[in-house]
Amino acid sequence: MTRYREICTDLAHRIGAGALHPGDELPGVRDLAQQWHTTASTVSRAQRRLADAGMLELADRRRARIAPGAALAARRFLHADSVFTLAGSDDPALDLLTGALDGKLRIVAREGSVAGLGAVRQGRVDGAAIHLLHHTGVYNAPFALGMLRGLEPHLIHLWRREQGLIVLPGNPHHITGIADLAERRVATRRPGTGTRILLDRLLLAAGHDPDRLRGPQVGTHLEVALAVATGTVDAGLGVRSAATDLDLEFIPLTWEDFDIGLVGHALDPAAHLIAALHTPALRDRISSLSGYDTSRSGVVTKLSDTDPSGPPVPGRGQRRRAVPDTLSPESAGTL
Repeated sequence: MTRYREICTDLAHRIGAGALHPGDELPGVRDLAQQWHTTASTVSRAQRRLADAGMLELADRRRARIAPGAALAARRFLHADSVFTLAGSDDPALDLLTGALDGKLRIVAREGSVAGLGAVRQGRVDGAAIHLLHHTGVYNAPFALGMLRGLEPHLIHLWRREQGLIVLPGNPHHITGIADLAERRVATRRPGTGTRILLDRLLLAAGHDPDRLRGPQVGTHLEVALAVATGTVDAGLGVRSAATDLDLEFIPLTWEDFDIGLVGHALDPAAHLIAALHTPALRDRISSLSGYDTSRSGVVTKLSDTDPSGPPVPGRGQRRRAVPDTLSPESAGTL
């Protein structure tokens, strides 16, 4: 490794570790050259490289300063070749995210939110796409904290999305809500998926037994829409974008948080993913699918709890506090 690269790596490690903060001013080029036993031109070259990577701000006749968002930029720089592996829930917008990351995101399996968190816990993947509604009304945090306890659990917010009933154009069966599903054939998702958990909860709230639903189990939101479009079923619960893709009718029911649950050490390979979620171009593409809200995409939350023992218990969702991580817009700046 050349001296120039050593300087880049050293400063990136210090920025990523929080030893240097946005707005901090570095010593002058000559002083840094003495510290690193090299030439001023080598230091200047290293600073230009770090500025190109988003870690430094350079201006004529001013010393270099740490840039807003430098912590995330440092993680991206230090882990330029990392590939983030993802399991968990299905979502049509994940394909857009994968395409934007150009090989730096690999979806290993789409077997549902609960299975995804289990894969993270076992160390088989870096993160799990989840949308799990706790009985307290809190999405995702209670489950990520409970299943990843002791591993520095975090959430990366992907987007909010709209879930509802997908029916044929013109709604020939006159389905207006969950209560109308009792005597209909309905496409359902596998147990352990966030959509199946949501459907079961809505049915119970409407006074119906989820186990009495008739219809096939399918693997994705698109397959739910296909089952409706082919007349195999009368309805199915899915995201609005799946209904839009097949020109089906959509009866809105709820908006939900769609996040990635991960452990602390996986934040490094996640740096490229987090940065991509902040880009207006990707946000616009996801929003154009219909039924998506990307206003908080890329926000990272470190999860903590006043009671460090045991899984989520009744009422604990009210005591959980979300601590902004150094990668959130509030502390890392807009990327």
